[in-house]
Amino acid sequence: MSCNKKMAYHKVNADQRAQGHSPYLDNDELQATALDLEWDMEKELEEPGFDHFRLDSTAQHHLGNSQSPDLDLEPIQPSSSPKGRFQRLQEDPDYISHYTRQAPKSNRCSFFRILKVFCTALILFIFGIVIGYYARKKCPSPPTSQEPNNPQIYHEILKEIKAENIQRIYRDLLEFPRGDDDADLAVKIQGQWRSQGLEDVRLVNYSVLLDLPGPASNTVTLQNSGECFYPSGQQCSTDPKTLHSQDLLYSYAAYSAKGTLEAELVDVQYGTVEDLIRIQAITNVTKKIALLKLGQSPLLYKLSLLEDAGFGGVLIYTDPCDLPKTADLADKAFMVSLNSGGDPSTPGYASIDGSYRQNRLNLTTLLVQPISALLARKLVSLPEDTAQRDRCTPLHLPAAGKKTISLNIQSVTTYKTISNVIGYLKGAVFPDRYVIIGSHHSSLQGYGGQGWASSTAVITALLQALMPEVRRGWRPDRTLLFCSWGGTALGNVGSYEWAEDLRSVLQRNVVAYISLHNPVTGNSTLRPVASPSLQQLAAESQSFNCVEKARCPGSNVSSVQIQGDADYFINHLGVPATQFSYEDIKTSENSSFLSEALFPVPATKTEELDPSFSLHETIAKLTGQVTLQIATDPVLPFNALDIALEVQNSLKGDEAGVPQLLAVASRLRDTAELFQSDEMRPANDPQERAPVRVRMLNDVLQGLEKSFLLQQAPPGLYRNILYRLDDRTSQFSVLLEALEHCKLHQSNETVQAALSEVLNSINSAQVYFKAGLDVFETALAGKK
Repeated sequence: MSCNKKMAYHKVNADQRAQGHSPYLDNDELQATALDLEWDMEKELEEPGFDHFRLDSTAQHHLGNSQSPDLDLEPIQPSSSPKGRFQRLQEDPDYISHYTRQAPKSNRCSFFRILKVFCTALILFIFGIVIGYYARKKCPSPPTSQEPNNPQIYHEILKEIKAENIQRIYRDLLEFPRGDDDADLAVKIQGQWRSQGLEDVRLVNYSVLLDLPGPASNTVTLQNSGECFYPSGQQCSTDPKTLHSQDLLYSYAAYSAKGTLEAELVDVQYGTVEDLIRIQAITNVTKKIALLKLGQSPLLYKLSLLEDAGFGGVLIYTDPCDLPKTADLADKAFMVSLNSGGDPSTPGYASIDGSYRQNRLNLTTLLVQPISALLARKLVSLPEDTAQRDRCTPLHLPAAGKKTISLNIQSVTTYKTISNVIGYLKGAVFPDRYVIIGSHHSSLQGYGGQGWASSTAVITALLQALMPEVRRGWRPDRTLLFCSWGGTALGNVGSYEWAEDLRSVLQRNVVAYISLHNPVTGNSTLRPVASPSLQQLAAESQSFNCVEKARCPGSNVSSVQIQGDADYFINHLGVPATQFSYEDIKTSENSSFLSEALFPVPATKTEELDPSFSLHETIAKLTGQVTLQIATDPVLPFNALDIALEVQNSLKGDEAGVPQLLAVASRLRDTAELFQSDEMRPANDPQERAPVRVRMLNDVLQGLEKSFLLQQAPPGLYRNILYRLDDRTSQFSVLLEALEHCKLHQSNETVQAALSEVLNSINSAQVYFKAGLDVFETALAGKK
């Protein structure tokens, strides 16, 4: 569009312009305000002789929205809306014929009149060219960042993400000497990001209560034989070198109760409700020690059941039958954290100077100790030859004979400083809207492998690819926040404290969280996880960016609970989140939640899994594609209808109250369909994209998932009910848990409470979607 036309638009709409301008308003609003000009022209068109225009345009009275009684339930793609009346008048070659008058009777008079008109038109034409030339100089073409969905920019950035760059950054991180805390490493990462050209990079420190290993390893002693074992299965030794081995010291459960307990060992298998009902029917479990397998459901949930049942201690192990064949971890002890998130001494608020510190040295009354499968075999007296011959015989304690053990735990709680690295790339159009890309740099002496180095290398490589375009003048529309968190292994401490510190700002401003937690833990399966509103975008990104095509087909996007620092953003802020990772997924029904265990992994393991770093490159490109689209699309690429479909899919079963839930879910789907059709389609058409309308629409899209946060959820379960427990279950996890609780306590009260909470969440979401539609209808009525 020429500058002359732009200047004319400004003149007509001068009194309608909003006060605060952005580059988006200055460049894109002019085309979109053609809608306003339509109404200004109506007054002129209502004169005699213009009935044809007025009647013909009644069909366009509603903004050209795509409305159809038969709504398309397939994923909705942006479609072109009918053109507004103003554009149609411009393109009608015969519209001037309506103004023709009868020719004058005098031919001579007609000749001079024609000559006069011709000369006037010629002068105006030349004058217009001169004005247009100089006006164009003052009207620069919009920068590349203002062009929506610019695939060329995406391509230029993504092609700069290379496997060799990620490998170089990864090796550089591992060569850096690490101290007892992560402050030095955080400073190094800050320097790396600044060297790439990111100017605003900050270190944010918090003093938090951490539970760390004591001066000597925890022990398990068999009372009948007097044999003493370390968690790994080694026999106890007085050798100082052995006593101070990092593998022995860090085989512990952070925030467990401390002390010594001598009691009978009781095999509870996976600690399910059925397991507990069976055990309690044959023995009194008070103050006894449970032998518990990791898997099936969250550890914190299972521990809460054992604590309620009256157990005094727990030995946790991983059954070799539940591990992938590629994992050689059966004979190693591991560490777990019993911290649900953040600094335990400041629950729900940030650990800043002056904050009240609660005395919460232990987060459970249970003495909890992880042990290796090797030690578990010794405790259940499984013959060694059987164990070697058939490693997939599930471990269980023989019914005959009682085992009494003594469990000694001596970890130490102390205040330490943890550091987060936060880098800001300010957006050009919506700088008050944040897209967060999060990795972590926290690990415990090699526990959890080198996932921290992988995630940090990927996020640094992504930044490395972005900054050359930034130096050439490009910027994303929304602000990008690059975050490397500290304290992740001990309960996502760094991300929780930062988010609690900035909660009021983040609630209003965060658009999405993109996680890079442990991007490569295996090399067999690409596993994308996304909240329902981002599932379509995550699926589309895979088709665009797969480096190794053979690995990509069949990787379905799911909404399941994941490990890592996305936790606070999903469960406390209701922010849409996504994560791509390569894993070795075991199909066993017991294999879910095994990632809660952090095993000691050699530093070479990552390069063995991905020697060419091509898997890292794939993850980086997928992450980059999603990040760029969320950060630069004028309309957020969120799908309201997918949320409604996920809700309906989660309401399976014949429990009392489900029919009522289905009725509310059906209304939610109807409203989501209208929203997707009436608002999303026109907004994705540049002809209809008024800046104020886009801002209103994005504000609605940003809050789509917030209605699904429960006030409280059972330990280990997400407060965001849109996330399932695992890929095997499709129902709402809080309803499944309530039904299990009902079996254990023979009471229907928990089920009714859970049904009520889910009902209120779905109804709240339906009201929110409907209010979004009403806002646009009111705005349109005002324009009319």
